[in-house]
Amino acid sequence: MQHKHKINKGISRRSFLGTASCAAIGSTTFLSSLLNLGVANSLAGMANPTISSGGNYKAMVCILLAGGNDSFNMLVPRNGAHYTEYANTRSNLALPSGDLLPINFTDANGKQFGVHPAMPEVQHLFNNGKLSFISNVGTLVEPTSKTQYLNGSVKIPVGLLSHADQIQQWQTSIPQNRSSKGWGGRMADILQAGNTNQNISMNISLSGTNIYQVGNASTEYAIRASAGGSVGINVYEGTSALDVALKNGAESLLAQQYQDIFKSTFTNKINDSQANHEEFSAAINQAPVLSTTFSNNAVSANMELIANTIAVRDTLGVNRQTFFINFGGWDHHDSVLDNQTNMLGVLSKALAEFQTAMEELGVADCVTTFTMSDFGRTLTSNGNGSDHAWGGNVMVMGDTINGGQVFGNYPSLALNSNEDVGGAILLPSISTDEYFAELSKWFGVSNSDLSYVLPNISNFYDPNSASLPIGFMAS
Repeated sequence: MQHKHKINKGISRRSFLGTASCAAIGSTTFLSSLLNLGVANSLAGMANPTISSGGNYKAMVCILLAGGNDSFNMLVPRNGAHYTEYANTRSNLALPSGDLLPINFTDANGKQFGVHPAMPEVQHLFNNGKLSFISNVGTLVEPTSKTQYLNGSVKIPVGLLSHADQIQQWQTSIPQNRSSKGWGGRMADILQAGNTNQNISMNISLSGTNIYQVGNASTEYAIRASAGGSVGINVYEGTSALDVALKNGAESLLAQQYQDIFKSTFTNKINDSQANHEEFSAAINQAPVLSTTFSNNAVSANMELIANTIAVRDTLGVNRQTFFINFGGWDHHDSVLDNQTNMLGVLSKALAEFQTAMEELGVADCVTTFTMSDFGRTLTSNGNGSDHAWGGNVMVMGDTINGGQVFGNYPSLALNSNEDVGGAILLPSISTDEYFAELSKWFGVSNSDLSYVLPNISNFYDPNSASLPIGFMAS
């Protein structure tokens, strides 16, 4: 049993922390506490009045395919001249038509599609209306044609084709400059106050610090699958004589009242983080044992921990949650075919396992999972791989999406097409703003707050429109 020092005239450490802790503190480890000392702000003044503590639960799960997924080998035209066009352009990177897994969709141009042969689970999810693709999405500052791009008459994203810039811009949706605030964080600025529990952030990361979940008044709460959930101060968890001695020493130091503002802020932050860790751990320990079997890899382990966290949503006192996973290693300048076979297989299994778990928990209509990546890749081969490009394909999954469809205009894959701006680089036809706006509106962001979450949205979509930007969300 943990010994609790008394501070402030008989108030227990936990009572003191419960009174003094700030909303949306987003770290659990000692290091994260140090890194996020400056992030502490009450969100009550930014509450969205349409979200209350009695509202329906919703969660969004973001999977970042870091490095730039070659997504025109993930979703491929498979019939007639459309496949021939693909095969001619992709040359030695083209997948054999007979290996593609067919999905039940034909677009307005008569294209039929298949998914990568490593993704039978995605094929099944798509054909059963649980998953859809959105084609040729990318960072845009304003609507842009090929002619405008080539003559320089429009603003284009800073650092186009750069990993550092594009991975940042997918998380911020502000491609005209280098921002450190993400659109998921800005959503939390608005919606966090609707959660009954203000101790733990609405935004939970399975991959440590990230830009997507950091707002002007909010940050992520980091958990780890390898630790089974939240991570606290190590010596607090130990039982050896040394751990007990170190713990008592640490508690004595952290219980002191410091006049120095830095020391006071530091100790309050550490105390808050440890109290939040204990609260989260107590909740996650009550998670039911799921019958869903998850694969033995890091991505599936992260999805399993997300499922367990969603399972204890009522214990945690939350109506809204976002989750973030960074699945890296997609920068396939070489051996793209072998690498994608392995990695898309991992992703496909993890998506299917998670969807099954959501159905088991009865919340499949409350959770939307979506992917994003730095950028698409060149259609042409560099020898054995592909290089940095622009527009690419993404996936959305859940029971509240319009499943079994390919949204947007799947581009011509012929060289020098209207979408090819040079070097087999495809100009996006759908902006990240439109993609994220539809997710945000489903999540509960009001029309009046949409421009706060996505500052460029009015360049592409009227926030007050009765119709959705793309149409992939059913409700």
